[in-house]
Amino acid sequence: MRDVTVTDLRGELVVVTGASDGLGLGLTVRLARAGAELILPVRNAAKGAAALDRIRTDVPGARLSTRVLDLASLASVEGLADTLKTGGRPINLLINNAGVMTPATRHTTADGYELQFGTNHLGHMALTSRLLPLLRAGRARVTTVTSSAARNGTIDWDDLQSEKRYARSKLANLLFALELNRRSTAGGWGIVGNAAHPGTTLTNLYASGPNLGRARPAPHQAVIERLARWGLLVQSVDAGLLPLLYAATSPEAGGGLLYGPDGPGQFTGSPTRLAVYRSAGSEANAARLWQVSERLTGVPFPAV
Repeated sequence: MRDVTVTDLRGELVVVTGASDGLGLGLTVRLARAGAELILPVRNAAKGAAALDRIRTDVPGARLSTRVLDLASLASVEGLADTLKTGGRPINLLINNAGVMTPATRHTTADGYELQFGTNHLGHMALTSRLLPLLRAGRARVTTVTSSAARNGTIDWDDLQSEKRYARSKLANLLFALELNRRSTAGGWGIVGNAAHPGTTLTNLYASGPNLGRARPAPHQAVIERLARWGLLVQSVDAGLLPLLYAATSPEAGGGLLYGPDGPGQFTGSPTRLAVYRSAGSEANAARLWQVSERLTGVPFPAV
């Protein structure tokens, strides 16, 4: 497994969503070791406090703090953005990492959108838009976490809110990253946007989402844990975070690109640049989703 060498990030401000456990927590440890100052927006305050303790144990002297954020609430997104803009500190790196996967029954966000599409895509798009002045001031890199499941995703323009469409939400993440970079280039925003996925990585994502709405535990986590014990198709958090870390920090990682594991099927492996999935379609597809998402969130980006 090829590791990622992170450049000196002292003096840089980094925001990572979903950093209270799993890939987000692993990423913050690596970024803290490189000297970054970190803001961890979290929905669960207790888990956020535990994450701070864990990081400070691994990285004594780490500069980090939590903020309140529920990506399933556009009002919560606005509240976080207003707090950060009041502080006025330019943001140098934003990692849109948090997500929910395959709840057993239909759940919706506070704004009435299907939970996966609303949290994974709309929440992160609204957050990026509201933070745009700080991102532009920091000439930031914005890395949005997608999934290899996006290869099987489709955009149903007549029914974006259909249930049990994790692949669609992750395809939307990919399209957002590509379109963000295109619009930044066209508008001179100074922001680099790219996407990355962790392959199949053992995190609690396989339990938290699939168990929503179930009386009995879903089998997803047990299956993934068994494959991990056998050394088949599943990798650890320390390995799975590497493509994300590479996309977010490497001077060689560019905008408008996709990164992930280099192993067979993109399940495991060292970080590498991947071909953008055919499911993404044309630039017109990404532009259309962008426009629809601006309308759904009520948070427009500047015209380009």
